[in-house]
Amino acid sequence: MAAPGENLRINGERLWDSLMDMAKIGPGIAGGNNRQTLTDEDAEGRALFQKWCEAAGMTMGVDTMGNMFFRREGTDSDALPVYVGSHLDTQPTGGKYDGVLGVLGGLEIVRTLNDLDIKTKHPIVVTNWSNEEGTRFAPAMLASGVFAGVHEQDWAYEREDAKGKTFGAELDRIGWKGEEEVGARKMHAFFELHIEQGPILEAEGKDIGVVTHGQGLSWTQVTITGKESHTGSTPMPMRRNAGLGMARVLQLVDEIAWSHKPDAVGAAGHIDVYPNSRNVIPGKVVFTVDFRSPDLSVIEDMEARMKAGAQKICDEMELEIEFEKSGGFDPVAFDETCVSAIRNAAERLGYSHRNIISGAGHDACWINRVAPTAMVMCPCVDGLSHNEAEEISPEWARAGADVLFHAVVETAEIVE
Repeated sequence: MAAPGENLRINGERLWDSLMDMAKIGPGIAGGNNRQTLTDEDAEGRALFQKWCEAAGMTMGVDTMGNMFFRREGTDSDALPVYVGSHLDTQPTGGKYDGVLGVLGGLEIVRTLNDLDIKTKHPIVVTNWSNEEGTRFAPAMLASGVFAGVHEQDWAYEREDAKGKTFGAELDRIGWKGEEEVGARKMHAFFELHIEQGPILEAEGKDIGVVTHGQGLSWTQVTITGKESHTGSTPMPMRRNAGLGMARVLQLVDEIAWSHKPDAVGAAGHIDVYPNSRNVIPGKVVFTVDFRSPDLSVIEDMEARMKAGAQKICDEMELEIEFEKSGGFDPVAFDETCVSAIRNAAERLGYSHRNIISGAGHDACWINRVAPTAMVMCPCVDGLSHNEAEEISPEWARAGADVLFHAVVETAEIVE
């Protein structure tokens, strides 16, 4: 395959302007975004993305999970397309770049090819995956998971948010339920650009992260039940404090993660306490333990030790405990050819780079099951993400999109 010349670069100012325009939809309260999946704001963001893609000459397809696909034709109608993209949905207090950079970076590839009148053998398809974040409808990467055959569509449709609304009903409501069979598309390759969501690249002064692996993830929802009682009048020996039981389990989770340092991590981010009243001892708590590691055996060890230890803690405190696996995926090794395309692009363009393991889950982790896949990362300030203060520089965005452009176009094969 002929590689694009090192002089070929995306339009960094146009990419940045697009990021800022998208950020106007679903603004947060502290400079970020609240554009949660299948909300009115999500629908508005989708419509703007559609407008931009169609203006760039692409045709749209939408599947029954609401995944959006915009196709730029290749010269060989029989050649499988090269896919590129990420997600437009955000956390409730999310930033302006998580996911969005990968979607709009894909759009910028097509805009640049149009500017330069470059044709490729393989079609290029820019993609927005539905509900990557998993905050409103768990689990994360829901629609790409259905696409890859990990989840059943009927099960996905039944996922409920905190108000009891289902994914399927909300997809219908906002008008983005397509007719195309989910998962029917075949890919030549898939590439995803994303901010690192960690501090390594910035700390080491690297422009580009060449993602070789993705950490495996295990989410276990834990429910501890005790007895609600008055905080002032219940003697200490007579308390069945579910909140205290949770605290001791979370201490155990931290100790288990530390025992597998430096690559393993563990914590609980989602916590509900009932009745959550100042003068009532909690009678029930529900929380999700999140363990991650690039080694499957480590994840399995952490899960087993947490369940055994938590059961012992609750037995000793006369509390009931239940465990439910609420999400997860095995560690991912990305396609060596696609990874090399990213590494070679960074070297060709003169960007400093290093291999990196993704600490977060991404749509690419599921798509890797059905197509050759790789990811490119750019730094983010202080490694901060899932926070309205999330920030990157225009230069980082441009470098990441330049590398993405070269990897995608090389794979799609320029027609001389």
